Amino acid sequence: MNITALRPHCIRYLEPLANLCVRLGISPNQITIISLIFGIGCAVAFTYRLFLIGSLLLFISAILDLIDGSVARKTDHSSNFGAVLDWIIDKYVDMLAILGVGLSGIAIISQITPLPPLADFGVVALAIIGSMMNTFIKPVVYAEVGYSDRVCGKIDDPLEGVGFFGRPETLLVLILGGVIGYIWVSIIIIAICTNLSAIQRIIYLSQRLA
Repeated sequence: MNITALRPHCIRYLEPLANLCVRLGISPNQITIISLIFGIGCAVAFTYRLFLIGSLLLFISAILDLIDGSVARKTDHSSNFGAVLDWIIDKYVDMLAILGVGLSGIAIISQITPLPPLADFGVVALAIIGSMMNTFIKPVVYAEVGYSDRVCGKIDDPLEGVGFFGRPETLLVLILGGVIGYIWVSIIIIAICTNLSAIQRIIYLSQRLA
């Protein structure tokens, strides 16, 4: 079970914003690109240790990511390219946000250990790798096993509720860390939990697909 299961409930509360985008004539793909722009802004803010501002920009990016699919359905503009673009932009935003913290030079693991600063970049690398692999497993399953049926524009697959730490959890932890001033704790949590979640998904698949 993960926060992804709550996505439909979150989208329901964002319907007024989706309706506004429809009235303004903003296309789903344009919303996705705007989400990337806010993600880039988050990375820049994090790099300059403006963690509160960066968290706000990341929050806006996440909101936009939630409504692009809703706008696509309301305007009947759903497309395979739009779904692919959404996946790609999501991962760019995730990687840029985490990389921004790494480029800030803030102490991460060296806050609590005598390890040299180079170890901090190792933790950042693990966080990026875990974030990527935890998500990368899903398209591999789609391609190799052949899941293609869509529910509300998303491919319905057995991994939707598997993995205790996915993208929503990653964004939530980053945003909270930036707001309360413990962004370095966020990176450690992400580095550990995303990789453990990926392992959890692999074990689940080994039992279901073997």
